[in-house]
Amino acid sequence: MNKKQNAREWFVKGYHYDVSCPDSKKAIDAYKEAVKLDNTLTDAYINLGFIYLQRECYEDALHCFEKVVELEPDNPDAYNNLGYVYERMDRSGSAKNMYERALQLNPGNIEAMLNIAQVLEMEGNYHAAVDQYRKALGVNPDAVAPRFCLAVLYDRYDMFDEAIREYENVLERDPSHMKAFFNLGTLCVHFGDYDKAINCFLGVLKLDPGNAEAWNNLGSIYEDTGHEEKAFHAYEKSLSFNSFQEEAHVNLARMRYARYRTTRDSTLKEDVIERLHFVLSINPSNRGVQQLLEKIKSDDEG
Repeated sequence: MNKKQNAREWFVKGYHYDVSCPDSKKAIDAYKEAVKLDNTLTDAYINLGFIYLQRECYEDALHCFEKVVELEPDNPDAYNNLGYVYERMDRSGSAKNMYERALQLNPGNIEAMLNIAQVLEMEGNYHAAVDQYRKALGVNPDAVAPRFCLAVLYDRYDMFDEAIREYENVLERDPSHMKAFFNLGTLCVHFGDYDKAINCFLGVLKLDPGNAEAWNNLGSIYEDTGHEEKAFHAYEKSLSFNSFQEEAHVNLARMRYARYRTTRDSTLKEDVIERLHFVLSINPSNRGVQQLLEKIKSDDEG
């Protein structure tokens, strides 16, 4: 059996442990055997590099992707991958150089454009980042990723009208884009458009019925709009999916305490105090919990 064939068999073993039967240590060992037998096996270097990235072994990942660039100097993906390693190592200048090299090799490479834009964002260069996202959309107006990234950038810089428009454009092209639903819902709450916000969070829950944060946000909207029973239900659903959801615990405690003050049902008060102390056991610095406990104590003394 020649070395290249043997290397390919080790690569197949590595892929098995990498994907089919996950065991990163065995996958690393197999890929290493593959490149030892055939040091031109780029697929092995790529897969090995991504495993190292996942394990945050950046120097090892860097070596793998440098080898891929050496073997395939005209492959834009090789430079994108190498740039991503530099980015994870907080070497943004080197990362940007690699992404620009990918773009030189393929001027229509949307991934490289997005990567450059994200580096520009990290550097605080808002206008240049916007230009890069728009450049990507010029290549493919229906591409979802650059449009969503542009919406998030607008959102972060309080360009709310522009952000809403782009989130809506994302959802027109991808009605299953959960993050766009979530972010758009949050903005709609900010502007008091509660009906639209409810539809957005219901959109999230259609895609992910167990999304505790979406249930909590729905609860807040229902509470603010006077739908008390719906609010109770939403907060309880949130906690049924994540019992450590602090905000839902506090919201539910606040509503139950308000009901206690009307009904004087002692079981409600006990539940509230127990719930608040549970939250403090998770986060002792939760100021909202401390304030509510102080209010309960003050009401008792009064």
